[in-house]
Amino acid sequence: MDFASFAPALIFLIAVALLFDFLNGLHDAANSIATIVSTRVLAPQWAVFWAAFFNFIAFLFFGLHVAQTVGSGIIQAAIVDDRVIFGALTGAIVWNVVTWIAGIPSSSSHALIGGLVGAGLSKVGLSSIVWWGLGKTFLAIFMSPAIGFALALLLVLIVSWTFLRVAPIKVDSTFRLLQFVSASLYSLGHGANDAQKTMGIIAVLLFSHGMMGDTFSVPFWVVISCQAAMALGTLCGGWRIVHTMGSKITRLSPQQGFCAETGGAITLFMATYLGVPVSTTHTITGAIIGVGAARRVTAVRWGVARGIVFAWIVTMPAAGLISALAYFLSGFFLTGR
Repeated sequence: MDFASFAPALIFLIAVALLFDFLNGLHDAANSIATIVSTRVLAPQWAVFWAAFFNFIAFLFFGLHVAQTVGSGIIQAAIVDDRVIFGALTGAIVWNVVTWIAGIPSSSSHALIGGLVGAGLSKVGLSSIVWWGLGKTFLAIFMSPAIGFALALLLVLIVSWTFLRVAPIKVDSTFRLLQFVSASLYSLGHGANDAQKTMGIIAVLLFSHGMMGDTFSVPFWVVISCQAAMALGTLCGGWRIVHTMGSKITRLSPQQGFCAETGGAITLFMATYLGVPVSTTHTITGAIIGVGAARRVTAVRWGVARGIVFAWIVTMPAAGLISALAYFLSGFFLTGR
């Protein structure tokens, strides 16, 4: 691929996409480190280094099925142009920044999906939507936290029964070590599923500029750039959301933190294998609520959980509306097809 042939608008939009990926890492850093910080297994500054490393190497373990879905399975690739991509990214970035400032763990993934849909509808209407792809993504909004909840709850019951006759101090020290494993697995899942969304955006942008011929694919330089941008964002942390995810929803022991992370990681691995762009925020929140509910229903701070659910409901429409506005405003400085 001849980089010298890249138009200024293309370079600008790739930079915006990587900015979104960076903010995704910043915004969603809490998802993979909140429990390990809450249980005091790792200090926040060391936890973000740990998560960033596994975010970066995720491409070594997973295929690019999610990138294919985002690039050509939400809106029709044939209608994508610079204005559509600008609108989609602006909607997602603005919503991410607003929720990050407010400390609300909304979904970067669904902000991007909402942005794509909003920009696509603004350009050509309902014919822009790939209904099967949007349908399975919408279904994942409900399924990913439910699966995370169920797996975490099941793991708590299995672990509690297995270690029933073991001294509490021994259980605590064992799961402090195991949390390094579970946090690593969740960070791999986070890096694999979330970074691929930006890969799909850049790939369809290159496709719309005729740089791939007739075949949609993801160049290796796009893979590396997106993994690096996300890892860098994770390094910059996001302590406000870490606090919400790790302690405001429910207090966690190392044993419970391990169950939440492992249940969440399994959910992300399945979704990535199936090519479904799920929300890491939804997944880990469901898992944390699952371990809290296993202790007792009142252990979950349902008021905080309800606020998070409200943010989930408004994320896609809000990002879509911002995206539609950005699409129309982009007509003053970008050209479309």
